Amino acid sequence: MLWETVKLAVTAIRRNALRSFLTLLGMIIGVGAVIAMVTVGNGATAKVTADLSKLGSNLLVLRPGQATMATGGARSDARAFDEHDVAALRLQLAGVRSVAPVAGRQMTVVHGPVNWSTQVSGVDDDYFSTLNWTFAAGRPFLESELRAGRVACIIGGTVRDRLFGAVDPIGQELRLMRVTCQVIGLLEGKGQSSFGRDQDDTVLMPLRAFQRRLAGNTDIQMVFFSAEDSTDTAKLQADIERLMRERRNINGGKEDDFNVRDMKQVIQTLTGTTTLLTGLLGAVAAVSLLVGGIGIMNIMLVSVTERTREIGIRLAIGALQRQVLLQFLVEAVVLSLFGGVLGIGFGLGLAGLATHLLGAPFLLDSWLILVAFSFSALIGIAFGYFPARRAAHLDPIEALRRE
Repeated sequence: MLWETVKLAVTAIRRNALRSFLTLLGMIIGVGAVIAMVTVGNGATAKVTADLSKLGSNLLVLRPGQATMATGGARSDARAFDEHDVAALRLQLAGVRSVAPVAGRQMTVVHGPVNWSTQVSGVDDDYFSTLNWTFAAGRPFLESELRAGRVACIIGGTVRDRLFGAVDPIGQELRLMRVTCQVIGLLEGKGQSSFGRDQDDTVLMPLRAFQRRLAGNTDIQMVFFSAEDSTDTAKLQADIERLMRERRNINGGKEDDFNVRDMKQVIQTLTGTTTLLTGLLGAVAAVSLLVGGIGIMNIMLVSVTERTREIGIRLAIGALQRQVLLQFLVEAVVLSLFGGVLGIGFGLGLAGLATHLLGAPFLLDSWLILVAFSFSALIGIAFGYFPARRAAHLDPIEALRRE
């Protein structure tokens, strides 16, 4: 009985193929938009998490100044750190795997006739393990280079491409103002960060060499911490804040002139934001499903009007009201499911294209497809019931009189 009803529904849909397809467009666009938005949102969330994880595991960052939107986290009158602060942090903090001081500035780097503006930073070898940097070629700094302040450079992939092209940069020389340094290492690429910064656009020097030869001071502008896996980063953050308040003589209720950021908190904030935006975009896209449902109701009402005489004949020769109700309800559900299936394919294709263009991973959620398919059936039932009920309650005599 049900199979015969489904065949009748398919026959009725094929009878008016163009009209049925135009009706399906609402469901196709609605389901496709929801799947595309949610899939792209999930991919963007995963990309943000992965990009931040590249910065280092259990990472905390100490900077001078209060973290504000206007200053980017560095107040102009805040005192920078020095090597004694770094030594105290290394000696007195428990649960820390490594501590990496950094001093840097934007500079123009020159090689032969080519120049490039990039971020030049003074670091030590703890920097590479703390921020999960690996080497594509060359080596890290030697202890003698770090202690004596000898000028040597390690470069990122973007600087290599801009200055050397396809030439092996190891052993080549760069000029920074009046200082010449030899390239001893090339970093593996990390690509674009979630904040829009090219992480490979960097030149690294021994910290003391940078301070003496380029900066002209002993300032340290930020300190990175890599916590042990068993360490509670919230407790470590509190310990860093307590120690720095002591060293900077901040007593009582005075405001800190430094800030400590736990990257776990940053990841949670950003992923929470992207998840919320994904939900909002999915909800907006779901409105088009409502429009698609209204389209199905409209076409079914038109179908009831056109087939009034057919309905009257069926009722007159003994068809029950529930059989007529089932016939039109199945027709609405079949129409809706066709739209749902096509919408799923459209949405996955659109999501694949969008994630490719954004450089985000394509994360297929099987539950999302199941929910979209089920929701298509529910749309057909919800919006097809009223026209089906109207058809079932037609007076056979009045229906037979209709031309």
